[in-house]
Amino acid sequence: MTGYNKVFLDTAPLIYFLDNDERYGLKAQSVLEEILSGGKAIVTSAITCMEYLVYPYRTHNQQKIDVFFEFMNDLAIPLLPIDAKAAGKAAQIRAEFRDFKAMDSLQLAAAVCAECDTFLTNDKQLRQFGEIRCVTVEEWIID
Repeated sequence: MTGYNKVFLDTAPLIYFLDNDERYGLKAQSVLEEILSGGKAIVTSAITCMEYLVYPYRTHNQQKIDVFFEFMNDLAIPLLPIDAKAAGKAAQIRAEFRDFKAMDSLQLAAAVCAECDTFLTNDKQLRQFGEIRCVTVEEWIID
């Protein structure tokens, strides 16, 4: 895919990659490799961290917890906080897009506040949001 410089990584693509998802794991890997090999930036938020880690903590899977933090550290992916600016933006998003979940609105807001130009997700509903290009793993065309 062309025309991007800074990608916000939503939770689903990260799960696909780290958990080697049967359907999307290899595609998520290819997308991440393309972004990184092209020297583009990847960021995510504390929401992604929380959402990914729920299941490993619930199942007491320390290996998955460790793999998550190793991945984030090895690739030096910034983990953006949800601050007052992002929370305010998320409220605006939810006010306009009533069907968006709170966590999705916070993720989009973090991406906008971090001046990302692309939001990598697998939630097709989020494509309604016009302030940032939302692309699903499935839709991403590998260059």
